[in-house]
Amino acid sequence: MTTYADLFRLDGRSALVVGAGSGIGAAVAEGLAAFGATVVCADADAERAEATARSIGASATARHLDLLDVGSIKRAAEELGPPDVLVTTPSVNVRRRIVDYTDEDLDRVVDLNLKGTFRLCRTFGRAMAAAGRGSMIGFSSVRSVTTEPGQGAYAATKAATVMLFRTLAAELGPLGVRANVVAPGVVETPLTAPITGHPEWYQAYADKTILRRWAQPAELVGAVVYLASDASCYVTGTTLFVDGGWTAADGRYEPPA
Repeated sequence: MTTYADLFRLDGRSALVVGAGSGIGAAVAEGLAAFGATVVCADADAERAEATARSIGASATARHLDLLDVGSIKRAAEELGPPDVLVTTPSVNVRRRIVDYTDEDLDRVVDLNLKGTFRLCRTFGRAMAAAGRGSMIGFSSVRSVTTEPGQGAYAATKAATVMLFRTLAAELGPLGVRANVVAPGVVETPLTAPITGHPEWYQAYADKTILRRWAQPAELVGAVVYLASDASCYVTGTTLFVDGGWTAADGRYEPPA
């Protein structure tokens, strides 16, 4: 018999959160621990990962994990084994029009956002499939379906992330592993710091949402807990938009009714 009150609980489960040193990743690590998971806070910045783990307490540990380093990913998989929940959040953006993009810019965005995510999912997906269980959760963006000048490479990698996780769902679902994506709108994180320093730009993005405001990292936690838990046991291959209505509304102008 289903105990509905326990659907979102994660007691007895292990979670690996990559990018847990700051922003959404840190909030997700804290949230998963609050629902009972034992959390490994992983980040390319080991000190930030340690800080997040300390803030959580006894149910969390920290480790260095750099998505740009294949060896780092392999060592983590060998030493940690397959987690019940894998969450990956790291991304970078170079805001520049396509015709002005350099190969170095392109490599920087693609190497982390797409290649790093792919290699992480390949390595841990193999282990999770062998264990016959798990939930893999990636982070895309509203930029996977809507774009603007200067977002070419970033938007392309975020659309690719959606298809990567759909394919993971198709390939690993029969082996007991689910794979889904969370697509945030505008969230106040280190990635978006250049925007928050420009009041007009910041307000324009706030006004694009139905809720007329930016999100805080903690507001992404509920979506991740849902996808990590038994509450979503029949959900795989999907994208959950947490965007304040950004992708639902048309334009920034409200015509008279």
